[in-house]
Amino acid sequence: MYIKNYDEIIKSTTNEENLKVKKWILDCIEAALRSVEPSVAVKSALKIINNKLNIRGLSFNLNSFEHIYVIGGGKASGAMAESIEQLLGNKITEGIVNVPEGTEGNYHTEIIQINPASHPIPNENGLHGAKRMIEIAKKAGEKDLVIVLISGGGSALMPYPADNITLQEMQNLTNLLLKSGATIEEINAVRKHISQFKGGQLAEAIYPATALTLIISDVVGDRLDTIASGPTAPDETTFKDAYNVLKRYNLLDKTPENIINRIKRGLSYEIPETPKSGNKIFKKVHNIIIANNRMALIGAMKEAVKLGLNTVILTSFLEGEAREVGTVLGSIVREIYNYNSVIKKPAMILAGGETTVTVRGQGKGGRNQELALSAAIKIRGLEGVGIASLGSDGIDGVTDAAGGIVDSTTVEKGLENGMNPLEYLDNNDTYSFLSQTGDLIITGPTGINVNDLIFICIS
Repeated sequence: MYIKNYDEIIKSTTNEENLKVKKWILDCIEAALRSVEPSVAVKSALKIINNKLNIRGLSFNLNSFEHIYVIGGGKASGAMAESIEQLLGNKITEGIVNVPEGTEGNYHTEIIQINPASHPIPNENGLHGAKRMIEIAKKAGEKDLVIVLISGGGSALMPYPADNITLQEMQNLTNLLLKSGATIEEINAVRKHISQFKGGQLAEAIYPATALTLIISDVVGDRLDTIASGPTAPDETTFKDAYNVLKRYNLLDKTPENIINRIKRGLSYEIPETPKSGNKIFKKVHNIIIANNRMALIGAMKEAVKLGLNTVILTSFLEGEAREVGTVLGSIVREIYNYNSVIKKPAMILAGGETTVTVRGQGKGGRNQELALSAAIKIRGLEGVGIASLGSDGIDGVTDAAGGIVDSTTVEKGLENGMNPLEYLDNNDTYSFLSQTGDLIITGPTGINVNDLIFICIS
């Protein structure tokens, strides 16, 4: 079971109608996560028949490769590596994947090294792993196969600064970008242009070997050039895009000088752009998405239908400022609750994507907790309504919570403890609020990363 505090959530819910919808939501969360487990995704996508590796209409004759290497990184890469090694065994020559620190003991491999690295701020161990991956990629020859395992979190877990940019400078800029309210696409546009790994540059190192990249997407719309900053995908962003992101979020004066200098050199064509579409290095690259947000939502929908709920997937493209999105979703709930329109009750509305938070306060929280508390304000007093928002990776912001699950009593419970929800939202301190009301969702790192998942249930 993924939800570690299931019993605590149930015990903190005294209203019978609210208890019913919370149980439905928690069951659907479990189903969503199970449906996109990395091991399930790998084993479903890849089959070996007559010594041929088959995936989505592609077939690779394993006898034709002299060596098979496995490299990559991300929050799901450990489980992916474990499954790949179970599938290919001693056919693998060597490999290394970077996983979040503290999770390395969860995976058991003999050939592929599981290397712990930090997230969301990169560290030296991540750099060591990324350098080793480039070394393996460069020694791969024309008759070799390099399997690349990519999932969300890969950008931070596989740092390899370009030029004379230091890891500390990359860390400082990552921290600034994460707090700025920039989208993941904008953040990665910058990351790709201060790296010698991202934005198709790993593919450049692998060439002329064959590359098979297995991807678990944590990006809205599944853009290959954005997931983990697209190490084996053509990069459609430019140095100008990177510069404009820093300018848009007023970060030019705060960005380390070495980074600004590299971007300016790129703007003046002193250094080459990241590899673009049409480059020969991509002729033998195969990028395959094996799990994404929508697959998780479909898994949840199947469970909701079994529970007898009228169910709809609202969108898997949800974006925007978390607290504003929460307000909108809460408003949709009020429409259904009061008029039984849009979808008939009992209903489960599912959504996915990734919101952002512009940090203005000094509190502790994450985008899913902000969305949940904001929605709680709108559904205050609506008995038999529950809303949950969580990160599929089990980590929301820098907290130990995956997100929050709120109902009609959440705001009231806070007020009884002297807590004004608006003040806590303004201070980005939603963790403190929801921990007091018993409305946090705790899973710990799930080893899954397919964006955020939102569940709205009305009895």
